Amino acid sequence: MAASPSTARAINDRLALRLLQDEGPLTATQLKTLTGLSRPTVADLVERLRDSGLVHVVGETGAERRGPNAKLYGIVADRAHLAALDVRTRSVGVVVADLLGRTLAEASLPVDEDAAPGPAADRAVALLERTAAEAGAARLHSVAVGAPGLIDPATRELRDTAQLPEWHRRLIAALQERLPATVLVENEVNLAAVAELREGAAREHRDTFVLLWLGQGVGAAVVLDGRLRRGASGGAGEIGFLPVPGTSGLPSAHGCDGGFDELACAGAVDALARAHGLDPATALESGDDPFLDALADRLAIGAAAVAAVLDPGCVVLAGETGHRGGPELAARVEARLAELSPLPTEVRATALGDAAILRGALLTARDAAQDALFP
Repeated sequence: MAASPSTARAINDRLALRLLQDEGPLTATQLKTLTGLSRPTVADLVERLRDSGLVHVVGETGAERRGPNAKLYGIVADRAHLAALDVRTRSVGVVVADLLGRTLAEASLPVDEDAAPGPAADRAVALLERTAAEAGAARLHSVAVGAPGLIDPATRELRDTAQLPEWHRRLIAALQERLPATVLVENEVNLAAVAELREGAAREHRDTFVLLWLGQGVGAAVVLDGRLRRGASGGAGEIGFLPVPGTSGLPSAHGCDGGFDELACAGAVDALARAHGLDPATALESGDDPFLDALADRLAIGAAAVAAVLDPGCVVLAGETGHRGGPELAARVEARLAELSPLPTEVRATALGDAAILRGALLTARDAAQDALFP
């Protein structure tokens, strides 16, 4: 069934906007070439997008023959402002950006471990408000928050858990109450995977992969056929609870002691470094073969379990350990994994480092704003 004229116009308009986002300012002739649309159709869509305030003239190509085709059209970047938050156990980071996702201002705030939930949440919201004011954003359109823990797949809210600070939930509620904006909440490891898929280590031909987050806590994000998979209860990727050999026992529903977390969390990596006579602060960059081999052995155990179930073809090592270990650690894990699993699996180091969560949150906020604003 052929699309109605209004549906066809909406499809063409969105295609043009996506091209302007991905390619930057374009002339009408370039839009015609890239879309395959006729010249009159392109002229009509450009006029519609200008009338709606989404597109404006940003310059000219400099061609000798001036005319409508020489004008460069670009998205009106300040039509909407976005924000991204990276909420950790003891800190919060904030970025404010325009509709194209370009950073306008950023800030961070430490949070004391024993801080009262209410005041801690209020300070985090105030940080966002100050950062938005610094960026010249009088009103935020979409705000994406990356936080540890499970996100309820039905309500998209952060689930209560005794393992995480109470101020996290207070912060989400405060943002929803005080901001005239759409507030989106996502597990922080999932957001890191979004960033690596679209701009990082998994960008090139890797629409199926697993990201292992190796930091103070251990987690994973699963991307299959280009889509983030969260699981029935939002718990896909909770590999800290994975029963593995080499630990003190078995994990339980109340804690991941005895699980893969015991082998791969930051504290375990530091202890392994000290056992090899190394300073934990520099061990990952030391090039020490025995230490890196021992760590790779541990990480490969978790990666092999993931590969056996999902066959992702690619594993990205992220978090502090993945970032600091870099390609050298990734290569060692890949070699060890090849001995444990018959499934060919490439192992890559994160390309975005510690910025992956904020970048993934910003991409999520940008997508939400563009879905709302674009025809």
